[in-house]
Amino acid sequence: MAPFPLPVFELLGKPGAYVLFFAIGFAFGYILEISGFTESPLLAKQFYFKDFQVLKVMFGAIIVAMTLVFLTSQLGLLDYNLVWVNPTYLWPGILGGFIMGIGFILGGFCPGTSLVSAVVGRIDGIFFALGVMFGIGLFGELEPFFREFWYDSYYGRLTLPEVFHTTPGVITLLVVLMALVAFWLGEKAEAHFGKKDISREPRWRWVAGLVLVVLAGGLALTAPRTPQEKWERVAPQMQPLLEQRAVYVHPGELLDILHNDKLKPILIDVRSERDYNLFHIRGAKHVPLDRIPEIVPWLLDETNQPNVVIFVISNDERDATEAWKMLVAESVPNVYILEGGINHWLQYFHEEDEGRIRPLEGDFPPETLRWSFAYALGDRYHAAFPNAHEYHIPYTPKVKLKLKRGPTGGGCG
Repeated sequence: MAPFPLPVFELLGKPGAYVLFFAIGFAFGYILEISGFTESPLLAKQFYFKDFQVLKVMFGAIIVAMTLVFLTSQLGLLDYNLVWVNPTYLWPGILGGFIMGIGFILGGFCPGTSLVSAVVGRIDGIFFALGVMFGIGLFGELEPFFREFWYDSYYGRLTLPEVFHTTPGVITLLVVLMALVAFWLGEKAEAHFGKKDISREPRWRWVAGLVLVVLAGGLALTAPRTPQEKWERVAPQMQPLLEQRAVYVHPGELLDILHNDKLKPILIDVRSERDYNLFHIRGAKHVPLDRIPEIVPWLLDETNQPNVVIFVISNDERDATEAWKMLVAESVPNVYILEGGINHWLQYFHEEDEGRIRPLEGDFPPETLRWSFAYALGDRYHAAFPNAHEYHIPYTPKVKLKLKRGPTGGGCG
């Protein structure tokens, strides 16, 4: 298992974690102050093409962090799936960015710098921070009036590699190159509009840029880790769960969970399309085994909600177990396997469909559907969603919900 992000609350407890968070926040504010970012005229100069110090610092921090995040993730030192990624609300985000940009131009602050400016006693920073608070309150009160607009372009945890169907390394290299070009154009603008002597800028800045290009280029040329390689890293911690059958859930327990309003089960059926169309448990989503990696971002987004539990299902257990390995290797929490698969499920519940679902006799290869069906009704058989009150099946409970180890929020204004 990748050692980072660290489970801070588990290591330090709540008091220690809050002390650490305060120290990080204080350090961030202190750096902004000594860098001069609490002075609105300095921040506003970039909009007049006279001083791009803010662009260089902020964009420089972004590309350094981006390169290190994906580099350490590729090396197995960081679990990227446990790093908070702000969910995407496309059109509200575009509109909100436009409004914030107008406010930045007029007031000379972004929300973060305004708070630091207010703390050090600058009058303009205090008024800007109060305006931010007022805007937050106004948004909360008016949200019901534009709720549909707010949610109709929700994409969850969406990243550029997913949008452009490429690797994080390629995106990192392109963003680094874009930043360096922006820095070069910014310095040209500073020299022309701000009459700034660019020759006095430190030469090491281009060496640092070259180092980032080399690191990002190496990352772009490196193939992403395969699901098998990711599983091998977590196998020492997770393989015992399979050997102890701690994640194989009895059909009786799954039935109770399907009828439990306090839980939100997600069923992933990895069988062939033919078997899925013949019969599947109601609500199950058909995802072939080779497409499991594609649904990881969606599942990570879903498991940010409380009481979500995931079940992977196959005809027996072999393919479901492989799917389980892929998901836990991607740090998807609360994943379980239907014990015995659909074949075991139907042993308990096929009688409600007497004459339409019958067991087949003989020996069959693994992952063979050992039942015959009168029709390909999918989830329209009674056995697809049995009445839990009609069954009293003894079982040993296995499902234990765990909270995600990653943070629940983040970002910088």
